[in-house]
Formats: sequence, structure tokens, C-alpha cells
Amino acid sequence: MADAAIEIRDLEKEYAGSKKSPPKQALKGVSFDVPEGCVFGLLGPNGAGKSTLINIMAGLVNKTSGSVKIWGHDIDTDHRNAKLQIGIVPQEIVFDPFFTPFEVLENQGGFYGIPKALRRSEELLKAVRLEDKRNAYARTLSGGMKRRLLIAKAMVHSPPILVLDEPTAGVDVELRKQLWELVGELNAEGVTVVLTTHYLEEAEELCEQIAIINHGELIANKPTRELVGMMGEKIVRVSVDKDLGGPIMEPCFTKAEVVEPRVLEVTYDKSGTTAGQVLSLIQQHGYAIQDVTTREADLEDVFVQLTGG
Repeated sequence: MADAAIEIRDLEKEYAGSKKSPPKQALKGVSFDVPEGCVFGLLGPNGAGKSTLINIMAGLVNKTSGSVKIWGHDIDTDHRNAKLQIGIVPQEIVFDPFFTPFEVLENQGGFYGIPKALRRSEELLKAVRLEDKRNAYARTLSGGMKRRLLIAKAMVHSPPILVLDEPTAGVDVELRKQLWELVGELNAEGVTVVLTTHYLEEAEELCEQIAIINHGELIANKPTRELVGMMGEKIVRVSVDKDLGGPIMEPCFTKAEVVEPRVLEVTYDKSGTTAGQVLSLIQQHGYAIQDVTTREADLEDVFVQLTGG
């Protein structure tokens, strides 16, 4: 068994152009490993290349060059075994709405050549808490139930790797919590999870390691705590006694922004400046401090800085 669940080396994908548009380089020499047993975040702005990369792993898009190994199996030379090692949960709801959840899982098991006696349809429905909807038409399920059914569908062949592409898009807070509990249970059982999401607070909480792609290039790949720690910045929000004429800038401030008429938000490098010094400098400009809150830089701050907005 390999140390890396997924190995990606020098991966490139170029989409052919047309008379009206030039060729598009969707991936530009991307290389990284996904460690076994972890929850791995794959982040990036819209159009960065995340879906292209996932579709290459799933066998839905042909790469231009480079190599991809899934659980040690090369997708070119051993594509059958590579596909057996991975389950993909897409953004879109993709199953026949006129089948019941049980039939959806049975059919998927058949597509993978799993004998009826070895299929896990009942077990998976129980795992995703849909056993009471076993015989309901899939079209009658709520959005959260459909998402959970997609996860069960991706797990019918017991893959050691599960890829979730924006699994909580359009899902309310309670259902999102249920989905993450389910993903946590799967990961605790040894499943390696690859997650893409635009909810950066979720990625920061759930993922042990995060890779960020921008314009088809890998711009970061670090353990989450280390990635967040790259900023070395702290943010202090100060309420003052009168309207601010504009942002107060001092040499030790990285950024200063008036977020409300009497509220100033200052970002500073915590290695060379303290919150007390920041407050003292604001008072020197003739303002009395009425309230103060502070926070450390988070994944969203890192993401914005690395991707340029």
C-alpha cells in the first residue's frame, strides 16, 4: 500500500481552441500527493482547474500530459483498477429520479460488476440515514437527502478514496452539518476524503491539508495550520467615539479600513507590533476607544492573499 492515496505529477490539460477562441491551458504542470487517511482540501476560485483535475481522476477527461496514480494504480496503464479505488460525488444531482434509493444503489453496484449477494445497498442506506426512504422515488427526496444518496452511490464499490466536489452547495446549515458528520464517520473508518468547497471556514475546520490552485497552477500545498500561519497577521476592530474622516494609516499597519462610520479595522504584523501599540496610535489621532475586538488571520485571508482577490 502506497503512502500517498493519490499521486499527481506534472499534470497538464489543454483544451483545443476554435476560430473564435485560442486554446485554453486548464492545468499547468500540477504536482502534489494526497496522503492516505486524511481529509484533503482542494481549493481555488471558479475556473481555476479543480473540476478539470477531478474529472481527469474520474476518467471523464483525458489529460494532455503528466501522470496520475490512484491508490498506486496509474490511470493510463491500469485504468480499471484506478477507477475501482475512487468514488466521485459530483456537484450535480445525477441519478434517475424514477428509481428508488435502493434501486439507485443496486444499479450502481451492477455497473461495477458486484454480485447481488455482495452488494451493500441496505448497509449504505443505513449509513447515510436513508433506510426509511428505501422505496420512495428519488425525485421526492429533499436536497440534503439527495446529497447523502450521492455519497452512498459513490461508496457502493467500497473505494478507499472519496472525492466530494462542492457537496454542500445550496444546502442549509443543518443539512451541511449532517453531511460533515457523515464524511467524518467515513474518514474515521479509513476512507481518504478529497474535498472542494467555497465555504472556506469548513475547509479550515475539516481539512488536515490544503492545496490551492489558481489559473491552472498549484500555488500552495501545506498542512492547514501551517497554511493559515503563513499570514503572521492579526486583525483588530476598533470602535471610536466619533465618525472617522478616513482610514488611519501608520507604517506598522498592513491595512486599515473604515468598515462603519465609527469602526476601523486594522491589520498588522503580530511579530513586530502589538494590539496595545495599534490602539495607542489610533488614540494619537484624536479618537477615544470605545470597544475592541481582535482575531487571527484565517484561511479566507490566506486564500484572498494568494489568489489576488
